[in-house]
Parts: sequence; C-alpha cells; structure tokens
Amino acid sequence: MVTDDLFQSHAAPAHPVDVPLAERLRPRTLGEVVGQRHLLGPGKPLKLAFDAGKLHSMILWGPPGVGKTTLARLTAQAFGADFIAISAVLSGVKDIREAVERARMNQSMGRATIVFVDEVHRFNKAQQDAFLPHVEGGLFTFIGATTENPSFEVVGALLSRAQVYVLKSLSPEELGELLQHALRELPDLKLADGVDQLLAAYADGDARKLLNLLEQLDSAARTAQVSQIDTVFVENALAQSLRRFDKGGEAFYDQISALHKSVRGSAPDAALYWLVRMLDGGADPRYLGRRLIRMASEDIGLADPRALGITLDAVEAYERLGSPEGELALAEACLYLACAPKSNAAYMAYNAARAFVAANPSNEVPLHLRNAPTKLMKELGYGRTYRYAHDEPEAYAAGECYFPDDVPEQHWYQPTPRGLEGKIADKLAHLRALDAAKKGQ
Repeated sequence: MVTDDLFQSHAAPAHPVDVPLAERLRPRTLGEVVGQRHLLGPGKPLKLAFDAGKLHSMILWGPPGVGKTTLARLTAQAFGADFIAISAVLSGVKDIREAVERARMNQSMGRATIVFVDEVHRFNKAQQDAFLPHVEGGLFTFIGATTENPSFEVVGALLSRAQVYVLKSLSPEELGELLQHALRELPDLKLADGVDQLLAAYADGDARKLLNLLEQLDSAARTAQVSQIDTVFVENALAQSLRRFDKGGEAFYDQISALHKSVRGSAPDAALYWLVRMLDGGADPRYLGRRLIRMASEDIGLADPRALGITLDAVEAYERLGSPEGELALAEACLYLACAPKSNAAYMAYNAARAFVAANPSNEVPLHLRNAPTKLMKELGYGRTYRYAHDEPEAYAAGECYFPDDVPEQHWYQPTPRGLEGKIADKLAHLRALDAAKKGQ
C-alpha cells in the first residue's frame, strides 16, 4: 500500500481535535523530536547528515514507538523529497512497481524521492531485492524501518547500500518531556502526583503507547466527570479497557481468578472450562501459559515438582506449534496442575523470607561460610571452621548454622503432608533431630 506525501497537509494552522494525539504531536522539525540524542544531537550522525544536505539510504532499527517513521518523514521534508510510504505487511510487488513509476515521474521533474518501507523485515528476499537496481541507479533513496535485527532480516546487498541507525527506547525523563507536551494538547486532563511516573512505566519507552494511554485517560476522565486523576483511577481505567475482552463481556481477571481457583481446588473439568473459555474469547495463550507456570509454583510447589517442568514444557510446545495445535499442550498442563497434590508451602516460605529480608539489615556472611581464594583471606579466618557436609555422617553437618551470626535460625518452609512434601517433611524432621542431638552434646 503506497501512501501520498503526508507533509502536503502540514500547512494547516492547527490539527482538528479528532486527529489522534500521536499525530497532533508528531514533530515537524528535528528540534521537536524527543529522544534519540545519540543520533540527532550536535555533531551526531543523523544531525551531521541533515546539516550537510547529503541524502542517503538508511535502515532505522529500533523498538516500536521511538520515532522511526517520524525520522523518515522529517528526512523527506528536510530535502524536499516526495515521500512514498509502503507497509511491508500490506503491500506487494504491485505497490513496489507503483512506487518506482512515481519515482521516475519525480525524476523527470527534477524532484528527489524517498521510498520508506515500514517493517521491511516482513518483505521476503525477492521483494527486498526488487529495490536494489533502483537504489544503485539513484532513482530513489531507500529508508527501511524495522524492529528486528537487520543483520538477520535484511538481505546483504540492500544492507550494504544503506546506513544502519539504531534507535533507542525513550528514557523515563524523555517520556516525561513528551507527557508535558501532550498535556498542553489535553488541557482538561489533570494528573495527581505520581501519575506521570506510573504512565511512564506503563509506556515502557514507547512514545506512541504513552500518547495512546493519555488519550484513553482523557476520555475516561470526561466520562466519569473526574477533575483530577490519581493512580487508582489510572489502574482502574486501563484495566477495564485491557481486561474486558471476551464475547460475553465478563472481566478478564475474573476469569483468570476462576481458572486459578479451579486449579487450586483440584477441579480439572472446571479448570479446563475456564481455560478454553478464555482462549475462545481471544486471550493471549502465552499469557495463560505464564499464569499456569505461576500456579505450578504457588499452589503445587514441592508437593509435585514435576508440575513446574510439565507446565514449562507445555508453554515451550505452544511456542513451537502456535494456535490452535499448541493450545492442547496448555490444556494438558492445566489438567495436570488441577489433579496434582497441592501445597503453598514454598509460596508462603518465599513471602516470609522476603518480608524478613526487607525488615532487617544486610547482615555479614559468617566467616566459616566465606570463600578463601587468597592467602590473606585464609589468614583472616575465611572458611576456617567450615564443615564439608559430604565428609559428615549422612552427608549432613549436624548442628551447623548457615544464617548470619546475629540472625536466629529460621524455619519458614513448613512442608505439608501431601505428595512428595510428606517425604520432605520426614527428612527435615530427621535432620533437625540430628541438630538437636549435636547441640545437646
């Protein structure tokens, strides 16, 4: 799909309010671009190319929402070139031929042409090769944009004729700068303290995503008649739009909760129902796989350690097969988790340990547990009284302490009598009896 020069409309004095925010804030000059200072700052490669007036073919490589298309358009504007945009997702050989014909017409009139191919990695080798003779002959300047490593996704002949520029995700500070620009376009949107940092975290370096989130919040605030939005409003507003996905309209996380509770409750048929219900509603199978992995650790744990491995294998199988074939592997894992013995002992132990570490200082490692690779360390007593467990009866150093000297012995992990944890409980009870006997000597 070939599109016309989008800069023809730039003479308009202002953007209508129904134009998307990302388009309203699209930079019209290099100086308005937020981010990419390593390319656009004084003395940097792209800035030097612009200042020198030297138009050249290039590949813009970077994650989504960092300005690849904007830089291509600004290049066309700066050099007075006709800008022909082609989407590698939607276009084919016919669109390439049309672009070539248009470039020839421009050449006959003495005008330069830039052919911009978005997601160039989606073109196959033959399609990419179709640009080569025209780039070599100077018919047009080629600019490709890609989120994938061009070394692997762009044919070598084309890559050798284009300069590769690596674009970076926007930093939190750069996102904050963009947010301030956006708020001037959305004068009724008022943010409470902390909301800007939350939005920057949601955007994760993606400028387009940040602007879309702001538009969404502006609409939600108007609907709710809220004068100022806080972090709770942000989380609720975004959650509603992201979580309500299925045909029946039920909340996404309600169904996740039902799946999790069905697995925890050892109800395989109900667990399978909720899994299939969400798959049918359009939930991302990869996300469901991640949740199943969490269930294997949180609700089964060491009662059946195979559960985690089986679930990881199921997720990998889905990655290999995709939908719908790979969904069967997820269903198998779901059924196994529901039927497995249950224990949250590992989950509870982990939470207790985290709480303890957060509430206490960073205690020193005891001397007997420290490594002693140098003579000085040995002279300081590092590792001197360490007892090598394999040299002890039952390969267990009874009475030995592995916590810091000023931290009392902790017993966060309390295995259940279910599944393998029953045997683990017996083993730990025996070892603690050996500890008690040693200390009683």
